[in-house]
Amino acid sequence: MRSFSQFSVVDWSGATGPRQKGIAIAICGPGSTAPTLVRPDHIWSRHDVLDWLHHDMPRDTLVGFDLSPGLPFADAGAFFPGWARSPIDARSLWALVDNLCTDDPNLAASRFVDHPEASRYFRRHGGRTGDRFGMGQGRLRVVEHRQRACNLAPYSCFNLVGAAQVGKSSLTAMRMLHRLGREIPIWPFDPAPERGSLIVEIYTSLAARAAGIRKGLSKLRDARALDAALTKLGCEPHMPLRHYTDHATDAILTSAWLRTVAHEDHLWSPDGLADVALTEGWTFGVT
Repeated sequence: MRSFSQFSVVDWSGATGPRQKGIAIAICGPGSTAPTLVRPDHIWSRHDVLDWLHHDMPRDTLVGFDLSPGLPFADAGAFFPGWARSPIDARSLWALVDNLCTDDPNLAASRFVDHPEASRYFRRHGGRTGDRFGMGQGRLRVVEHRQRACNLAPYSCFNLVGAAQVGKSSLTAMRMLHRLGREIPIWPFDPAPERGSLIVEIYTSLAARAAGIRKGLSKLRDARALDAALTKLGCEPHMPLRHYTDHATDAILTSAWLRTVAHEDHLWSPDGLADVALTEGWTFGVT
């Protein structure tokens, strides 16, 4: 795999409101220096992140987003089986979500999950489970089944209930990705370019496991624990933060992890990727 000059991670958020305390961005260059937060005292909006990608992110950056850019497709041959408007690929899905949510401020996706047809596929608050949600915990992507085989605990993006749900953040991210257009390639929906930046989906728990953090203890909220994890990744101690949140430490630790594994060719061509590359996508680092 080609080299990158910078490695960044965006800890994304699907929370309501104009600004989200759950968004954090970390970045680092080659070597062993610890990643630093971008605008550490800033409370980001989702539009801020889009603007940073467009205008301020350094060139040749490999940037990971902690979200799902796709929905399950392979299990049923469609994102929304039985709905005539079900898109044929991920980029069409992003366009559908953004178009149906035009009147939602802050890149929110409320109108999509409340849409008379789309809502039938989601589990929402108030005991509202759509008749096409499916059984159990909900449908999973191929890569999410692979994650479970690796003792990780992914949630279905069709589940919008609970503190660990990822559906809201993923749907809001689809709006952002649609508006980003083709300016920055997004793997694996686009091939990795010979030069320039590239976006990948990441899972912060992968970085935590690589740093020796046991399952259930992945959230770091103090300087000592963060430095201990960074050391496991061959990284120098970080610059002290004014506030320690799991969003900030997730971004810092996962940026360091991304730098250590980005050159590993086998991570860019896992078994099964070709079948879902344009629909479901893939979490970088899962094999």
